[in-house]
Amino acid sequence: MADASKPIGSASAQLARARWRRLRNGIAVLATQVLVLAALLAFWEYATPKGSPAAFMFGSPSAIAGFLVQMAKDGSLWRDAAITGMETLLGFFLGNLVGTLIGLSLWYSRFVSRVVQPFVIALGSIPIIALAPIVIIWFGTGLISKVAMSTLSVVIVALVTSYKGAIGVDGDQINLMRTLGASKFQIFRKLVVPASLTDIFAGLKLTVGFALIGAIVGEFMSSSEGLGHAIFKAGSLYIIPKVFAALVVTIVLALVLTYLVGKIERLLIPWRRQA
Repeated sequence: MADASKPIGSASAQLARARWRRLRNGIAVLATQVLVLAALLAFWEYATPKGSPAAFMFGSPSAIAGFLVQMAKDGSLWRDAAITGMETLLGFFLGNLVGTLIGLSLWYSRFVSRVVQPFVIALGSIPIIALAPIVIIWFGTGLISKVAMSTLSVVIVALVTSYKGAIGVDGDQINLMRTLGASKFQIFRKLVVPASLTDIFAGLKLTVGFALIGAIVGEFMSSSEGLGHAIFKAGSLYIIPKVFAALVVTIVLALVLTYLVGKIERLLIPWRRQA
């Protein structure tokens, strides 16, 4: 019994050591990132003394922090972040839903996928900002136009990544399921979709930024609120620190959304978790 328990104990010890190494490496990476950020902020603050031309052109961390506090106190920070966040979430959801459904469905017919390929490439090559005037004419200047811009920024990327995942499924596994009598829909549901999840979630993480960019571009073009409006207004008044303050909030919003996508990925793809 003692001999039989040794491999189990040894495996547990190895697993514990591996987890400790990952934790230690993670702490080291985080500490390095914090130090690099602190050094950059210190240099930035030193290079932009108050009242200097550099402070006017580039702002300073202390001035940016002051505007963040001011925006938090008057409520504009929370209001603008909530509006842009809602537009981003709606565009992110709709764009990925439509793009993923189309991308996966193209697996059913390689002929159809070859027919639509040049159209997808053509649509993907259009700069999103060029569509803004048309979207405003179609949907007006309210929430729908910002969501539409966000959706259009996402849909092509979601389509391409999901289709890439679908056609990348192992052909031997497909033939095995056919040999066992599985229908095409069963192959699609039980093999193609699960096997495509890795690529789909890679696309989801990528499209968080695209959805946010689309929403902010829409706010640039026509809006009276939101982070894009705050950036545009501060920039037009040459208040550079306030521009950076709104950008900081935008970055935090993107990081939070990316983190949430990662958590959902760990729930839906448990086999991707590291032991």
